Amino acid sequence: NGTYTSVFPLHDCRYWKRARDPACENERYTLYRQWARFTCFYKEQPLNLIRKYYGEKIGIYFAWLGFYTEMLFFAAIVGLICFLYGAFTYHDNVSSQEICNDAGNITMCPLCDKKCSFWMLNTTCESSWHSHLFDNEATVFFAIFMGIWVTLFLEFWKRRQARLEYEWDLVDFEEEQQQLQLRPEYETKCTRRKLNRITQEQEPYLPLTSKYARYCLSGATVLFWLMLIIACIIGVIVYRLAVYAAFASLMKGTKELRLVGSFMTPQIATSVTASCINFVIIMILNFMYERVAIWVTDMEIPRTHMEYENRLTIKMFMFQFVNYYSSCFYVAFFKGKFVGYPGNYTYMFGKFRNEECDTGGCLIELTTQLVIVMVGKQVWGNIQEALVPWLWNWWGSRKARGHPESLYSRWEQDHDLQCFGQLGLFYEYLEMVIQFGFITLFVASFPLAPLLALFNNILEIRVDAWKFTTQFRRPVAAKAHSIGAWQEILNGVAIMSVVTNAFIVSFTSDMIPRLVYYYAYHPGSEPSMNGYINNSLSVFEISRLPPQNMPDADENPEWFNNTTITTCRYRDYRYPPGHEKEYQHSMQFWHILAAKLAFIIIMEHVVFLVKFFVAWLIPDVPADVKARVKRERYLTQEYLQNYELDRLKKTLQGNGCHDTDAFITSTERHEVLSEVL
Repeated sequence: NGTYTSVFPLHDCRYWKRARDPACENERYTLYRQWARFTCFYKEQPLNLIRKYYGEKIGIYFAWLGFYTEMLFFAAIVGLICFLYGAFTYHDNVSSQEICNDAGNITMCPLCDKKCSFWMLNTTCESSWHSHLFDNEATVFFAIFMGIWVTLFLEFWKRRQARLEYEWDLVDFEEEQQQLQLRPEYETKCTRRKLNRITQEQEPYLPLTSKYARYCLSGATVLFWLMLIIACIIGVIVYRLAVYAAFASLMKGTKELRLVGSFMTPQIATSVTASCINFVIIMILNFMYERVAIWVTDMEIPRTHMEYENRLTIKMFMFQFVNYYSSCFYVAFFKGKFVGYPGNYTYMFGKFRNEECDTGGCLIELTTQLVIVMVGKQVWGNIQEALVPWLWNWWGSRKARGHPESLYSRWEQDHDLQCFGQLGLFYEYLEMVIQFGFITLFVASFPLAPLLALFNNILEIRVDAWKFTTQFRRPVAAKAHSIGAWQEILNGVAIMSVVTNAFIVSFTSDMIPRLVYYYAYHPGSEPSMNGYINNSLSVFEISRLPPQNMPDADENPEWFNNTTITTCRYRDYRYPPGHEKEYQHSMQFWHILAAKLAFIIIMEHVVFLVKFFVAWLIPDVPADVKARVKRERYLTQEYLQNYELDRLKKTLQGNGCHDTDAFITSTERHEVLSEVL
């Protein structure tokens, strides 16, 4: 009826100055001065004070975020070294040299129907140089390194978590105690009751028929929204296919755009615009699905708060996984893989011709997609986290800001702050786990991803600290001895990252075809990359190109003469015209495919073997912590034993037995101790 509007614990003082009361500990002021300001980014977080002021649940989050950021430093250093290797070997790239010099005067087949003309290979000169920054020998090393790094991160975090669990007196904290606490919504909506075998009390329950009906409706709703995301991704793919011809025609239309075309090919232009559109769609769907996921989870009526959080975590992560990563999966594993060849192209929906990769592969496009989505999400997230609460608080307290503190009480000041909801910490974890997926699942395509994540997390820690200290009401303290279900999600992402990076190096990067050519198909007696570009392009006879694939008469460039130029080249390994197996895959294609599959198997087995060995080698609990826990339990047992023996002595003396020491034999001591324990 509006009697109560909210309930919350109070902050102990204003964050920018100490309280007048000398008895006040001014912990909020201390946190702001030593933790919540960006100028403190180099300082260690005061985790014990955070735990004391906000509780263990928020303390464990900041401990995990700080540890994650520390571990990112090592990945960022190695990634930067790999990027610098590509930069230092920039001018030693033989493939790019061949594309940019006279060997690049090769007539290429049109990349789309009607609106795309024949083109020269050397027009991709700039993009081939840029792709070498990320597609080089260091890519393989960095992919293997990240597979091992993620294992070290998870294992060392378990040790750090175990130490915090001991220091914060959470060793004997049982989450089963929380599982016995029913949600008020569950008690309100469930009218039927039954006996709880643990508490031996009557409690509400949800009938199986109602539970399964709600689960079916929930599953159908989640599946519908996942299909909606996939439909949006297909829409972006159709945009790519439809707009590529427009970019190809536009970039040769005017002199200015032709100048731009030397730096940005139609493929890159299409990829950049599609990535930006995809990012906007991601943010819109994300905004909508958050509310749908909460509604669906509420409809299921979970029994406890822990069950509610776990179900919502699974739903939100599934959605975010598909929403953020699906476009990257498309570019990495589907684009350019099912194109066909001139005269026999593959079409989507029978209308849109599948797009091809650049001559240097799709890795540079995957890098572009990853940078736009990852950086865009981080920038938008930080703006949303910092600016929105500040604006709401500024507007809500506009009338009372000029009042003296004697008229603007502590509870009124806190009431004007934003409420930190039950799911506030959930969104913080979700943001970081999605970032963790970006820097592990696709890191082989962009070695600088850990460096960007490191800079973001340094800012994220201080933004979150500033937000908790200055913009939110003080949350109700809650206990937690781990990061909960997020630990298993991180483990799943870590295992999947080994597979995705192995496939990126094999099928998205151009590394394996170059190695096969270098060792098996090089000209001369010494291994060399000379002639690789010519070897990687197949030949097609222009006169046999179907009319629907031929460019319009006004689309061909001035230099093209169909009487002197009779063949065009395309990226594939097929037999040339006139061969008895013309336009079928050559033996080199099957050798490269075998090498790709062999690399995937070898890399996965090596990385998984190292991962499991490291996980076995590093104990989850430090030896000194384990010894202290055992010592405390031993002292507790000894105290209980002595206490019961003293009670037994007093009882026997009260019954007239004076020789109690002789009466209590060693066997009876053992029986008494066993009974006590």
